[in-house]
Amino acid sequence: MLLDLQLDGRPDHAPARAAELVAAGATGLFTFEGPHDVFLPLAAVAGHVPADLMTNVAIAMPRSPMHLAHAAWDLQLMSGGRFRLGLGSQVRPHIENRYGATWSPPAARMREIVLAVKAILSSWQDGTPLDFRGQHTRHTLMPPTFVPGPNPYGPPPVLLGALGPVMTRTAAEVADGLLVMPFHSHRHFRERTLPAVEEGLRRAGRDRVEVFPQAILAMGRTAEELTAATEGVRMLLAFYGSTPAYRPVLDVEGWGELQPELNALSKRGDVEAMAALVTEEMVETLAVRGTPEQCAVELERRFGDVARRVCAYFPGHDPGSEQVASLARALAGGGEVRGPG
Repeated sequence: MLLDLQLDGRPDHAPARAAELVAAGATGLFTFEGPHDVFLPLAAVAGHVPADLMTNVAIAMPRSPMHLAHAAWDLQLMSGGRFRLGLGSQVRPHIENRYGATWSPPAARMREIVLAVKAILSSWQDGTPLDFRGQHTRHTLMPPTFVPGPNPYGPPPVLLGALGPVMTRTAAEVADGLLVMPFHSHRHFRERTLPAVEEGLRRAGRDRVEVFPQAILAMGRTAEELTAATEGVRMLLAFYGSTPAYRPVLDVEGWGELQPELNALSKRGDVEAMAALVTEEMVETLAVRGTPEQCAVELERRFGDVARRVCAYFPGHDPGSEQVASLARALAGGGEVRGPG
């Protein structure tokens, strides 16, 4: 398996950090929509490091598909054809109260956004008239002045992030790839995610869709390193677990009643109490913990038969270049991907 790693959000830090991560063995780099813009760090490193680049994810609902298409097109050019546009929906409070945008049923909305972006990209690449008419967005005007012309590397792939069965099915139906949300368990992935992928492929009459699993890692070689890494993982798991939309993952493992308690604590800002509710069993089930070699074995067990690469997160800790390099080497020894569908 190939290893994708998170690139720091600050664009001014991105070039140096990207060089470090690629030197340590990262095949791909991704950004997320956090304290900084999701596209600018990738623009800062595109063409300067030999790595695949991806937004993971760009929040789509507040943006026009035209804006998304332009950013993706130019990053595809700048990276020499190594860019993937990863899109996500976010939850309602963030869409309405952080972005100041409008909310609507997310799976239907994301389906339309993915199709609109792909229609715009295809129009630019093939010269076909742009005629996309959806419920939420319409794109029927594309004067020659605004056409960038065919991309020499082809249109960038459009991926969709998903957790629940409806959004996962939607990704399998219309997107070029599925970004599996990092808050999941092996059981949830096998019993909920993959069946939804198969259903989406069946509905769309497609053979397969590329799956991009993501995993939360607590990685270290000493007891002290693993203890510190585990604390960062607990904080992230507690944050995810407090979100009502993510409760199905806890339900699968029999921990669903914990979600309202975590949510109540999050509203009081009691992050220490939230983390204290995340047990050792939850860490082992919802994250991947161990030495780089042990983590690679577990990642291969969870995803090796359906994915060619994995996105790894190290919340609250930096395992260092040596350990990242060991993880990348160990993953590179994985077996053949059979793939879903």
